[in-house]
Amino acid sequence: MQKRQRARGGFSLIELMVVIIILGLLAALVMPNVLGQSEQAKARLACVQMKSLAQALESFRMDNGRYPSTEEGLDALRTNPDPERYTGYLPGGYLSGSGALRDPWNNPYIYIRENGSFEIVSLGADGQEGGSGHDRDLYLSECD
Repeated sequence: MQKRQRARGGFSLIELMVVIIILGLLAALVMPNVLGQSEQAKARLACVQMKSLAQALESFRMDNGRYPSTEEGLDALRTNPDPERYTGYLPGGYLSGSGALRDPWNNPYIYIRENGSFEIVSLGADGQEGGSGHDRDLYLSECD
């Protein structure tokens, strides 16, 4: 009688290498898109946070007749910078939580008051003025 040989289970080294190469190519194609989406999501979050800060600033103005000065900054939304000047200040302030004054890249928002209006700026991923792409500055006035 002839002995039958059983088929060996498992994968050969070449089959494993082909699978690893295919997975590597897929990862190389997908990862840039996933990382790009993360930065776009942070930019959208920055706009949402700046709009929230703008609403708090509007409440501040309605209660006190003016926006805080540039020097008083966004901290004026948390604590009354001048109780004699801002007599209508809301007890407890206009913001809650500790992270609202920082953008998604953990940089402080910049508040500028000019000519009876204001602008809020995030310096983007690099935390420096200027830049392009993910490093570009974001302005409240440009958020849709």
